[in-house]
Amino acid sequence: MPDMIKPTGELTLRTLAMPADANPAGDIFGGWVMSQMDLASGIRAAERASCRVVTAAVKEMAFELPVKIGDTMSIYTEITRVGRTSITLTVEAWAQRSRYDALEKVTAGTFVMVAMDEHGKPTPISKA
Repeated sequence: MPDMIKPTGELTLRTLAMPADANPAGDIFGGWVMSQMDLASGIRAAERASCRVVTAAVKEMAFELPVKIGDTMSIYTEITRVGRTSITLTVEAWAQRSRYDALEKVTAGTFVMVAMDEHGKPTPISKA
């Protein structure tokens, strides 16, 4: 497959698109795709921060292709910035099509996660 774009970042989450997540036409709801991206962001940011994290912002997401029932969703994350209490990640959602052998980029976005202490207040992230 020459000139194919490839996912950026680390594979963080894989899941299967099921009928309960779709409209009557078989297209998976965008909110479901976004929630998988949010889960992956939380996993990767919590590993880096070594504590609980919450979503502070989602920036500029556009859906390029639909996800269909039976597709395997692969979510890739890349940490692009670690601030004092926040972690910014580039997140890409890719669909492995169930009907033919293709991996296609569905959407991408920037997620900002904030590290939280045991009292629910932002907490500094170690530089390591």
